[in-house]
Order: sequence, then structure tokens, then C-alpha cells
Amino acid sequence: QLQLVESGGGLVQPGGSLRLSCTTSGFTLDYFAIGWFRQAPGKEREGVSCISSNGETMNYADSVKGRFTISRDNSVNTVYLQINGLKPEDTAVYYCAAWWSGPAVITRCLDAEYDYWGQGTQVTVSS
Repeated sequence: QLQLVESGGGLVQPGGSLRLSCTTSGFTLDYFAIGWFRQAPGKEREGVSCISSNGETMNYADSVKGRFTISRDNSVNTVYLQINGLKPEDTAVYYCAAWWSGPAVITRCLDAEYDYWGQGTQVTVSS
């Protein structure tokens, strides 16, 4: 059974940092691009970052560039999202998702159709 489990969310003050983790089970990360998405109350889901299967391509939404960093460690089937300089508008449920992109080199992944999704982890930024 393919599963993705997010962790690392929590309540932080503005300006703080978090590292979110997305750990997969039931499949290896080879040939899967991984995306991070978020959804705030009353808003549509937003893609914030993604990383190609080989880790060479990373995409970021304009709203998070310079503050979010995505990385992956295929040896432990985990993708990370380092979030610095948190703002109240970053408050949302953060989800990771997997897209089988195959062995081809990709340059875009935020707008792909992701096949598998985690349950999400809550990030709340408040003083």
C-alpha cells in the first residue's frame, strides 16, 4: 500500500522556522517527483514546492521563494521542506504528494497531476 506521511508541523511565531518531512512507504521514491502543497481555511489548495525524482529540479511558488527549501533523501524515502521566515499567511495544512514522472528529466513539477497524497500536517504561525 502506497502511503505518504507528513510530520513536523506545529505552532510557531512569525519569523520562526520549521522542517516538514514527507516519508513514504509501500514504494521507493525512485522515479517519483514529490510536491508540497498547502491549503488554508477558505482558500484553494496551492502548490508551494516540488522536487524531481533525481533531486536536480526544484520548483517554488513565488510566494515562498527564498524562504522554503525542498530536498530529498531517497535512501530513507523522505522529502523535506525547510521553512524559514514564517509568516501568518503561511498558516495552512501542508500536504505532500507523489507523481510518477519516470526516468525522464523534468523541469516543471508544480502543475503535474499527483497520484498519491498524504493526510497533511498543520502549520500555524501566530504570536
